[in-house]
Amino acid sequence: MKKIIELKNVNKWFDKFQALKDVSLEVNQQEKIVICGPSGSGKSTLIRCINRLEEHQEGQIIVDGNEISENTKDIEKIRAEVGMVFQQFNLFPHLSILDNCTLAPIWVKKMPKKKAEEIAMQNLERVQIADQAKKFPGQLSGGQQQRSALARALCMEPKIMLFDEPTSALDPEMIKEVLDAMVDLAKAGMTMIVVTHEMGFAKEVADNMIFMDEGRIVEKAKTKDFFDNPKSDRTKLFLSQIL
Repeated sequence: MKKIIELKNVNKWFDKFQALKDVSLEVNQQEKIVICGPSGSGKSTLIRCINRLEEHQEGQIIVDGNEISENTKDIEKIRAEVGMVFQQFNLFPHLSILDNCTLAPIWVKKMPKKKAEEIAMQNLERVQIADQAKKFPGQLSGGQQQRSALARALCMEPKIMLFDEPTSALDPEMIKEVLDAMVDLAKAGMTMIVVTHEMGFAKEVADNMIFMDEGRIVEKAKTKDFFDNPKSDRTKLFLSQIL
């Protein structure tokens, strides 16, 4: 399998607080990784560094053959290949769902409006909310807004999708509809890194699990091994608390 993301000894500080400590990770094309760990363990910071929403101070991050650093000229190009879905939906409230989805393809990829709208409708269909295309975010439920955010990311036709606790802001009955859309995406072969506490989803989708604590990767293992036979005491304690 081809490596598509590589982190080598990545360190990241916020002032004096070290959020990432010597993090190394390889992700292959089409691999699905779920990252779990306690609050403040560096999970979100890690994935935000992969598309340069946060800047790392030491180490290397290579995405699809391009190293990401402050000198990276093609950061927009790299971001176009790396879709991201956040906890908060980050939709523009004054734009319709369709316009939210077509904005980046038109502006960043210089795509003709008609083609951008076709792709947007295909992706809204894919996450089962094509009938909401003309509505505004405020008219949709949380689950529908998060699926809109997923469709919007897919409209850039990314090679990699990052998810930062995509269901943590949702009511319980809306979580399943978002996870179902993510399961479909995983089955279609998308490379995915997902920060989540939804362990049922992890067991169904993840090839590998990562457990982080205090800015470090404590354990990385095949999903079945991770749940059946965790090696680190810290991982065992975490799993005993959330399972």
